[in-house]
Amino acid sequence: MSELPKEEYLKKCTSACAGCSSTLCLRYVLKAAGPDTVLVVPACCTSVLQGIYPTTAMNVPVYNVAFAAAAACASGMSTAFSATGKKTNVIAYAGDGGTVDIGIQALSGALERGTNFLYICYDNEAYGNTGMQRSGATPIGARTTTTPGGKLETKKDIDRIVAAHEPPYMATACSAYPQDLYKKVKKALSIQGPKFIHILAPCPPGWRYPTEKTVELGKLAVRTGVWMLYEREAGKLTINGISKAAMKKPLPLEEYLSAQGRFKGISVEAIREMQLTLERNQRRLRNEEEGLC
Repeated sequence: MSELPKEEYLKKCTSACAGCSSTLCLRYVLKAAGPDTVLVVPACCTSVLQGIYPTTAMNVPVYNVAFAAAAACASGMSTAFSATGKKTNVIAYAGDGGTVDIGIQALSGALERGTNFLYICYDNEAYGNTGMQRSGATPIGARTTTTPGGKLETKKDIDRIVAAHEPPYMATACSAYPQDLYKKVKKALSIQGPKFIHILAPCPPGWRYPTEKTVELGKLAVRTGVWMLYEREAGKLTINGISKAAMKKPLPLEEYLSAQGRFKGISVEAIREMQLTLERNQRRLRNEEEGLC
């Protein structure tokens, strides 16, 4: 952690929930991006936790936009900066609801146009800002306010959807591994064109675990294989060392599930489906890395 810059662009006066990992993520994203950065934030937890001007917690300019418009706004902003010769970093910072569901058409359009920006999805696997309703990113079996008996469908694979657009750089990250996140943001911002980083961001009130367990939950997600850490640069996929080690000796999936109240009463069938899904994902990523697909 001593390698990271001391400058802070997210101040301590946020109104985030205790144990909020998306705030931790944003702290390291901004450390990597630096002061010449503009955030584009659609409706999500981040649009609330920043506070009200002039007492905002953000130490960089922030544009709060409509739920579906983050990538579209960032696309226009990037073009405007380019036209005036500025090299300001344009970062769309959106939750899973504004990425996987409501904002997916704008994201697809910006990727297809080749917009020079970084799109970051911090994924707490539900609509956290409005009470933890089910999103397309909610995993099977998870209880939310709109799936009180547990979600019946598997999590939407936004990473494969983004990969189909063939951006020059995309990666996954987790709030429990800040140095990995920092390095990926630095690399992404050094590359011209559209970039995408998908961060798993555990949520204490939504996932129903004690606030001091946020980092532990993130590490459990990676070490069980539920969340894979990798990069895809110029079409070449690399599974990061943390996940490679986890794949050799993964922790039981039940350790991750039992630590969260949202999976209380999850069915054996849902656990089996989740296990099969993570195994398929690992196999697909391993084959791609080895050039077998």
